[in-house]
Amino acid sequence: MGDPRKTRRKYKTPTHMWQKARIDEEKALLKEYGLKNKKELWKMRSIQRFYKLQAKKLIAAHGEQADKEKALLLTKLQKYGFSQAGATLSSVLGLTLRDILERRLQTQLYKRNMARSMKQARQFIIHQHVTLNGEKLNMPSFLVPIGDHIEIGFSPASTLADLEHPERVIRSASEARKEKAEEEKKEGGAKESPKPAAKEQQALLVEK
Repeated sequence: MGDPRKTRRKYKTPTHMWQKARIDEEKALLKEYGLKNKKELWKMRSIQRFYKLQAKKLIAAHGEQADKEKALLLTKLQKYGFSQAGATLSSVLGLTLRDILERRLQTQLYKRNMARSMKQARQFIIHQHVTLNGEKLNMPSFLVPIGDHIEIGFSPASTLADLEHPERVIRSASEARKEKAEEEKKEGGAKESPKPAAKEQQALLVEK
């Protein structure tokens, strides 16, 4: 016999699938954080929604048990940097989806200049080249806690552990800013490109 337990989704899909503003926002986040599909984004959004719902529930609750649950929730949020020390539950209501996405292992690997792009960071993790405190991880969506004791590196058995590996080129902060500026310039140029054509057409009409 198989497992009789019925598996259920751990995330919720949007209530309305054809909202242009939401679709555009999701496309931008998929590209920025190198996500495979919208399912990964919806999982992160469900985590955000869960913490906010828990905070709303506990804000209205009173008693000894409620105080314990409030302390546990704040401790967990501080573990991932979603809340500052001494903060109240009201601050949890300001938790954004980007706050969750920034703590993903894939994002942290790229932010630490251990990969050239978000997609490459994902590839390193899936192929089990990356370790967290010495343990291999193949989950790009794993939420990395904050703290000095957290170490992200490459597995000693991986070829990427060699500093001379061609893919171990570390981007400097200035190179990262330059890449971002070039991307913004390209996007801006693509939006402004029709304008000169319109001006040329007006000039031709005036000459005629």
